[in-house]
Amino acid sequence: MDSGNPTSFTLPEIAAWLDGEVISDSGALISQVASLMHAKASEIAFVSDAKYLPLLTKTSAGAILIASEYASTTNLPRIVVNNPYAAFAKVSAIFNPPAKITPGIASTASIAKDASISESACIDANAVISKGAVIGDNVIIGANCHVGEGVTIGAASTLHANVSIYHGCEIGNNCIIHSGAVIGADGFGYAGEAGVWVKIPQIGRVIIGDDVEIGANTTIDRGALDDTILEKGVKIDNLVQVAHNCRIGAHTVIAGCVGIAGSARIGKHCKIGGAAMILGHLEIADQVTISPGSMITRSISTMGTYTALMPFQEHEQWLKTAARVRQLETLAQHVKALEQEILKLKGSKT
Repeated sequence: MDSGNPTSFTLPEIAAWLDGEVISDSGALISQVASLMHAKASEIAFVSDAKYLPLLTKTSAGAILIASEYASTTNLPRIVVNNPYAAFAKVSAIFNPPAKITPGIASTASIAKDASISESACIDANAVISKGAVIGDNVIIGANCHVGEGVTIGAASTLHANVSIYHGCEIGNNCIIHSGAVIGADGFGYAGEAGVWVKIPQIGRVIIGDDVEIGANTTIDRGALDDTILEKGVKIDNLVQVAHNCRIGAHTVIAGCVGIAGSARIGKHCKIGGAAMILGHLEIADQVTISPGSMITRSISTMGTYTALMPFQEHEQWLKTAARVRQLETLAQHVKALEQEILKLKGSKT
């Protein structure tokens, strides 16, 4: 990765990182990534779907990351790779590395005397690190974060500003938690008695594995008795609610505004679309994809794609459709009665 210009690289250099093949090398130096529509001659773009191929005639990109099946559709300088989208992500990470941190503790941070903080960690202004907390090597704790009692945060993890980690929770290595996220708040647990609600103490924790990313304003509730667990490599978007005692399997991705009710078990390598809802105590198998907006009301035992949606219509037409849906049971009874009458008629003719 050495180059005369440390921020620019040739196509052969980039191809070597990606195990790709260069076609029509122009000798250009690439200094950044960009979209097809806005790329310049010093930037590299990508094509991962046939619907974007027409843009190849309009782009000013210096080079393209492209799959072998589409490589012959353009004469532009290109690097042929197995997965252009993933290759684009890797190249972008090279051109856009995270800012180097300056170890140290801001003068306005509040640090408990018995907290253990690595000398390579960075604690920003007004952060609070409570007693018994353990902060690992190269950890970044952003401004105004609150790290509760006994919390453990693994090496190279980042808490952006205004993150709250409640007591006893564990965050793995190389995790990213975005602003406003709350990890370990009480689960929604109450017992009814004599017309009032009695709060159930939530004594579990939240355990987050390595390489997990949690979006802004997402909430992960602590367990009522057992722990809420996010396994290695889970990626969660903004504004997601994960209730108490849930378990999210390794490398599952969850898009924004999803709600997962208590004690649900989500398998590994699942994909949950935005605004989907999963009811409590359900089990979702590995490698299940749930379409955006779906309401999952029963367990899913077989991998595949599942959808539970009513297509949108103009409002007046939707009201008629909804009325018909409410009448389906009556309609089914009428159909059954007609079938029986037909059977009787057929029997009388024999």
